[in-house]
Amino acid sequence: MFQLKNVSLITHLVGWLTVFSLTTLFLSENRSIAEVFLRPNLWFFFLIYMVLFYFNTLWLIPKFFFQKRYFIYFGIILCLLIGIAIIKPFDRLAIERKRENRVMQVNQRFPEFDRPPPPRGEVPPNFNEPRIEPPGGFQRGQRQEPPNKIDVISIFLFGLIWALGMALKISQRWQESEQRAIQAEADKAYAELSFLKAQINPHFLFNTLNNIYSLAVTNNKNTAASIMKLSQIMRYVTDEVAEDFVPLQSEIACISNYIDLQKLRLSKKTGVIFEVSGKTDSKQILPLLLMTFVENAFKHGISNHENSVIDIKIAVESNSIKFDCRNTLFATSKKVERTGIGLINTHKRLAHLYKNKYTLCSGEEAGFYHVELIIEA
Repeated sequence: MFQLKNVSLITHLVGWLTVFSLTTLFLSENRSIAEVFLRPNLWFFFLIYMVLFYFNTLWLIPKFFFQKRYFIYFGIILCLLIGIAIIKPFDRLAIERKRENRVMQVNQRFPEFDRPPPPRGEVPPNFNEPRIEPPGGFQRGQRQEPPNKIDVISIFLFGLIWALGMALKISQRWQESEQRAIQAEADKAYAELSFLKAQINPHFLFNTLNNIYSLAVTNNKNTAASIMKLSQIMRYVTDEVAEDFVPLQSEIACISNYIDLQKLRLSKKTGVIFEVSGKTDSKQILPLLLMTFVENAFKHGISNHENSVIDIKIAVESNSIKFDCRNTLFATSKKVERTGIGLINTHKRLAHLYKNKYTLCSGEEAGFYHVELIIEA
């Protein structure tokens, strides 16, 4: 990232140095570079287009164009264009250059040594002193420019600066989108591997299979159902999570199966509440997103010696999905980092794919560890 910023800075410097050099060469005919640098119109021309470029790329495009406020954006651009047409920065340079060329031609045609000597007793005039210009900017032998002449070059340069700024910002936005997609893909792969390590590991499988074996020995009617639930979890983790988004119903089914299998090892001291409300059939969600917090709750919210509660609620509304998870905190337990498969990774996945369309809050609250996630969907 640091190297990319350096490359961008160098590109900007080279670009503006090129523009400045070309403008200087345009004005430096029969003039020294020092004389050209001292011209106010040169700096005015250079700075006005530099300010317009960065004003457009750094503020107007992100603030209005990318926010789809096109009417305001193009209204401001039109006002700036009218301002350029009135100021005529290029015509200022061109007129100044023509004026100086005419003066030089006159001086070359009537050099100082060809002038007749002054009358005796009079001081010779100093022809090198600046001449007093007639009012209105009129010069002898100079044809006046039409007052309503359109500065086509300035308008063209404005359009070029605007087009370059748009191309630059759109290119940057596309690159950022590509980087976010690549990062999201990497985070998803990490989440899948982390979930496999954290949950679908030999320890989890051993405990679950041991509980199912106990059910089978006692001819419990729930044996077949438990095997099927474990199979569905494995299929969801290994197959369906390959997609960027999955049906919310699939995520809920995985959570439900996971809770049912966890209940096989829970004592009566632990109460589990799982509620789903609203229509879930049309909603999509990141795979294993909610499982992050469910796994965390069972990992840190269960005790064999104290009463505990795990309360999980999923509420679906027309334009949002709300996930609420609470689990008991134990005063005697060591304070551990409640990350599960990684709250940091979960934040990254949410930021990459939901951007600013979600709210995630977590923390201790009245003897419970509480997580609330609201997603616009």
